[in-house]
Amino acid sequence: MEKYIARMTYSISTDELKKLAREVRKQILLMSYRAQSAHTGGALSCVELLTVLYFRIMHIDPKKPWAQDRDRLVFSKAHDAKALYAVLSERGFFDKKILEGYELDHGLLAGHSIRHSVPGIEISAGSLGHGLPMAAGMALAGKIDNKKWRVFAILSDGECDEGSVWEAALFAGHHKLDNLIVLVDKNGLQGYGKTKDVLNLEPFAAKWRAFGWQTREVNGHAEDGLSKILEKIPFQSGKPSVVIAHTIKGIGGVEKHVDQVSSQYKPPTKEEYIEALRALESL
Repeated sequence: MEKYIARMTYSISTDELKKLAREVRKQILLMSYRAQSAHTGGALSCVELLTVLYFRIMHIDPKKPWAQDRDRLVFSKAHDAKALYAVLSERGFFDKKILEGYELDHGLLAGHSIRHSVPGIEISAGSLGHGLPMAAGMALAGKIDNKKWRVFAILSDGECDEGSVWEAALFAGHHKLDNLIVLVDKNGLQGYGKTKDVLNLEPFAAKWRAFGWQTREVNGHAEDGLSKILEKIPFQSGKPSVVIAHTIKGIGGVEKHVDQVSSQYKPPTKEEYIEALRALESL
């Protein structure tokens, strides 16, 4: 496959992107507080990954969400779907008022993303380890049909405990799926503790390379760094690309839960929600 030149479908400065990330975090906190739902920390850690993709990198048109030539995003860490919902609404896929029904009766937005629940949701997900196999299948279909669209997949590092992730990684490398790009939200925490203590993944980058992937590592909260790396995909013709994004769980949220397992489960109280909003406004 010839190197795919990313088509910038939205022009946005770094300052505008940072402001957008703050707005997305506000929506995440509001959804968590209103529904008293879990998984706030992981939603906050992947904000820049999503904003850079949707506002700088991916070839998409919110007015034509199912256009055949669109890039696809497989959001595999679907328990953090409120981050995806917030970004899709900011990008114009659907009205922000829909966010008010997140995880509430008669709302459209479930805790885990459901395909076609709102425009822009490519897959139904939730069981960790299923996203990359689906993304690899989609990328192979694109290859067979000689299409130029690309498939992006966002995984969590804890999700990489799953054997199905590595089966799909082996499959993608074997089939030379250079139209497949994985971003790993590597915040170092999962449901029961630090990832390195639950099941050590290191040497993480070397594992991907051994499976035939071209690998890059980056600060997952640095918009320009992420953009520069993603503008160069595929990193090598004939190989899938993986970006290991080092992030902080709960960043921009309730201070006592930042980089803590507690951000996985504890929704903000009213006082914590107000305090977190004030902190975001001061950034």
